[in-house]
Amino acid sequence: MDSAVRRDSTTVTSPAQLGYRMPAEFEPHAATWIAWPHHGADWPGKIAAIHFVYVEITRALARSETVRVIVQSPAARTRVRRLLSKAHVPLARVEFFVVRTNRGWTRDFGPIFVTSHGGVAITDWRFNGWAKYPNHRLDAAATATLATRLRMRRFVPTKDGRRVVLEGGSIDVNGRGSLLTTEECLLSPVQARNPNLSRADIERAFQDYLGVTNVLWLGRGIAGDDTHGHVDDLTRFVNPRTVVTVVEPNPRDENHAPLAENLRRLKRMRDQDGRPFTIVELPMPEPIRYESLRVPASYANFYIANKSVLMPTFNDPHDRIALDTLAQLFPTREIIGIHAVDLVWGLGTLHCLTQQQPKG
Repeated sequence: MDSAVRRDSTTVTSPAQLGYRMPAEFEPHAATWIAWPHHGADWPGKIAAIHFVYVEITRALARSETVRVIVQSPAARTRVRRLLSKAHVPLARVEFFVVRTNRGWTRDFGPIFVTSHGGVAITDWRFNGWAKYPNHRLDAAATATLATRLRMRRFVPTKDGRRVVLEGGSIDVNGRGSLLTTEECLLSPVQARNPNLSRADIERAFQDYLGVTNVLWLGRGIAGDDTHGHVDDLTRFVNPRTVVTVVEPNPRDENHAPLAENLRRLKRMRDQDGRPFTIVELPMPEPIRYESLRVPASYANFYIANKSVLMPTFNDPHDRIALDTLAQLFPTREIIGIHAVDLVWGLGTLHCLTQQQPKG
């Protein structure tokens, strides 16, 4: 069933009023979604190596939950199944969905799930290729297809008759009403997602469709991020009252000033109940560059699974510090480092390519 917020002089109907909310990533999952990589231009000359990175990701996730894999065709499903089997991934924990896509960044084009006492539903925000890439039409249609396949209720966020643009990597929630995002991504005229919407309009969309009551605005994202400011490279909730945020102490690094400003903002922020957050700092890895390009390497792009946390590593001395920090924050979960030097050439890592489906 497809639904949209309906407003007239007497009636307001929204997912939030029906009891739906977006759970936090650290809440229990029914599954994790990934889309098997096939767009070789994202990783020039490296796509074969990227397949093996995805094998490692799938193997790590399948230890604690179902992995739902989007593939391009039945033939691709056969190839991926064979590759996973050779690597001893438990195929009983892997489910395949044949849905054509342009790329593999499931976090941004895929479903954003919400839950209520009645079960799980899908919010299907418009995807416009990060307001940058024209080849996004298959990605934009994927969520509606998956909602039909899953037989889930589908909410289509709109404002004044227009669909609202949102990528999952631009938000992070604590599941209690607070949401983190950035002004650079959602309010900037550069790569503008919703040029017709004000800050208040965007906050209202979060309230109506995700059950959010407290929107927290950081400033700018990290250098090299071609999404123009996704929060999942910056600051993440690890429990309802604790956030981790990346910092760069080197004043000559281009990330120093924006990350310091974000930290200042976090210290002034309060949760949905008016309480300050516990703030834990994560280091940044040393810059990874190729010619004039700096890629968006960040330890904040980790993914929280049911019994583990997958964190990107970069052959960097700061890897150990970041792994130890997350181990202290997630004492009941195994912290698994995934080598991401090749992966980040695609301008994203672990959080960008995954999407959690919460338990109903």
